[in-house]
Amino acid sequence: MLKNNLGYPRVGAHRELKKASEQYWAGKTGKQELFAAARDIRRQNWQVQQEAGIDLIPCNDFSYYDQVLDTSLMLGVIPQRYTPVLSKNPDNNEIDLYFAMARGYQKDGLDITAMEMTKWFDTNYHYIVPEFTANQQFKIFSEKVFEEFTLGLNTLGKAPKTVLIGPVTYLLLGKEKEQGFEKIDLIKNLVPVYIDILKKLKSYGAEWVQLDEPFLALDLNQKAKDAYTYAYKEIRKACAGLNLMVATYFESLHENTPLALSLPVNALHIDLVRAPQQLDKVLSLVPDNLILSLGVVDGRNIWKNDYIRSLSLIKNAVAAVGTDRVMIAPSCSLLHTPFDLDLETAINPEIKNWMAFAKQKLNEVNELSLIIDGNNDLLQANLKAISSRNVSKLIHRQEVKQRVAAITNADADRVSPFAERQKIQQQAFKLPLFPTTTIGSFPQTDDIRQLRAKLKKGELTQEQYDTEIAHATIDAIRWQEEVGLDVLVHGEFERNDMVEYFGELLDGFLFTKNGWVQSYGSRCVKPPVIYGDVSRPADMTVKWTSFAQANTDKLMKGMLTGPVTILQWSFVRDDQPRSVTTNQIALAIRDEVVALEQAGIKVIQIDEPAIREGLPLRKADWATYLDWAVKAFRISAAGVQDETQIHTHMCYSEFNDIIKHIADMDADVITIETSRSQMELLEAFADFKYPAEIGPGVYDIHSPRVPTTEEMVSLLEKAADLLPAGNIWVNPDCGLKTRKWPETKIALQNMVAAAKVAREIFSKEPV
Repeated sequence: MLKNNLGYPRVGAHRELKKASEQYWAGKTGKQELFAAARDIRRQNWQVQQEAGIDLIPCNDFSYYDQVLDTSLMLGVIPQRYTPVLSKNPDNNEIDLYFAMARGYQKDGLDITAMEMTKWFDTNYHYIVPEFTANQQFKIFSEKVFEEFTLGLNTLGKAPKTVLIGPVTYLLLGKEKEQGFEKIDLIKNLVPVYIDILKKLKSYGAEWVQLDEPFLALDLNQKAKDAYTYAYKEIRKACAGLNLMVATYFESLHENTPLALSLPVNALHIDLVRAPQQLDKVLSLVPDNLILSLGVVDGRNIWKNDYIRSLSLIKNAVAAVGTDRVMIAPSCSLLHTPFDLDLETAINPEIKNWMAFAKQKLNEVNELSLIIDGNNDLLQANLKAISSRNVSKLIHRQEVKQRVAAITNADADRVSPFAERQKIQQQAFKLPLFPTTTIGSFPQTDDIRQLRAKLKKGELTQEQYDTEIAHATIDAIRWQEEVGLDVLVHGEFERNDMVEYFGELLDGFLFTKNGWVQSYGSRCVKPPVIYGDVSRPADMTVKWTSFAQANTDKLMKGMLTGPVTILQWSFVRDDQPRSVTTNQIALAIRDEVVALEQAGIKVIQIDEPAIREGLPLRKADWATYLDWAVKAFRISAAGVQDETQIHTHMCYSEFNDIIKHIADMDADVITIETSRSQMELLEAFADFKYPAEIGPGVYDIHSPRVPTTEEMVSLLEKAADLLPAGNIWVNPDCGLKTRKWPETKIALQNMVAAAKVAREIFSKEPV
């Protein structure tokens, strides 16, 4: 059996790409240093996979920022607003155009916004959304795919397997920027360019090409189904002699099984971790000669593979189609897992023995092949590890299980409905029209990060650290007062990541030192590992929030991360339903919310940016998920009195399909990302007549560009066309942790000025 890998983490085991990219963006290094760092990462990745015995080693899975953006550049799908980036500065070339599309561009007399970004299916990875026009033309623009194949060929001494986003999935990932056409109608313009790319790869010596088509595992309309049939028929006809693999993942093929199996390709990859039940149907319909790549090793989580379970699936497939038509593989790209468990030296050895990172998952693929060939020692070692986890006393706490079992519907209800709460809060707070606030965090400077590092190394005492954090917090408060923000935040200088911080203070979590996973671009996160029952042993945020409130007469907002987001942005235990784990977290957050209220905090934000992300990929499964996810949020928020205002924050979400459920969360204020979409996302709230208050983001924090006051006023006017002005807050899209202070200060000053202009405009109108 061939051993197949779909993709590998690309930021480097020690985040080398992040550091190289940020140095380049800051103008501290040149292109050659950036390209050298990228080459080193790719070569190291290929060597690791070759040493692990992987037969089909991927290339073009590497990206400087995002694989969808790579595809747009490869195909020449470049919005017209970016063309001056090359003409205005003779030093700019393809990589500068690429980063301009991802991050925006504000120099050389240009001020260009970044392209829209959204979540990659139900992961915490973000991609840059392609923009299509009715007369969209496609052509080979970037040569990166061919350059990377050549580098892989020279490094490995054999042809790597090129990875491309499939043509249908690429179109479905995009967005129509004009009325009067459907993006899927572009398939006949797009396929000839894919054919040119595949032919050119073959001429370079390519033997296998992987075309990622995860939309095959989603609900498809007839047009999309027809596009699949057309695209792959044309590709196969034009690319004889090239082995083509269609890769699906994150869900079962369900009713699309016959379609996927009918495509004229050499191999089909299916995800048997997320959807093991699909194998029987696939085997009953598989045509002669089609190779099946079985995704039996979890590419989305960090738990050790249960070899007995995987071997059962592999043996069933071998019995049906034969050994030579079965590949063993991870369920999806290993992009979503950390690099190497061997780098972790501080994890409890008992728990570490249950875990596997990307490098170890490659080894699991190899070991499954060796066990099939008769290596019983490897099977027995795996059985021992799996059994030890099932009975470990580290995992189970009866008092936590009993508290979750005792949850009632009343635990999810506020005292009074929103309309009554709003009047009470307006009377108590006396905020102006278009009140201003931020989403929580302020820039984490190098000084702040060094403080945290010194504390961890023992170079600072806790008292010295707290003194410095107190100074930073007070400085941030004074600046907010000076600029005129209405509801302040303490800045979160004592926090690392918005999930990691809470996980470190909750029981049932563990943390890694090098478990970095890419979220977008150079943004990496280190997800906590939920290994056992979750509870809150002590206050988590009360100390610093209370300190901040004591240093201002203005309202200070308490900042918490919601239960669904903590779940989604962690590596979650897989031995109980996710809903149960979420309710454990919800009760812990509820205790913190009540403690903040008792400490005198009247505005509390419970961030839930991942609630839309967690939505199942199939609509048939939505209702069950939304029921427990919304209830978990309500449980976390419902312990306070009417006067306490509960905010929530969501970003990069399509809300239309779930707007009723967002309303059911019963938050007093929701803040959302809307600046990149030019307030388009608000239309769902307006159509639904959303009952509560809304803060549509007027400032895109994922780009270094500084928006003008006039630009933000225009966005507020668009918002007020859709919503009652009296229900609109003014805020950035998201937290400001990743930004620099100079740009942050100017942008927030402009934002406050925009709110004042909006008050002038709308104070004369009925609210």
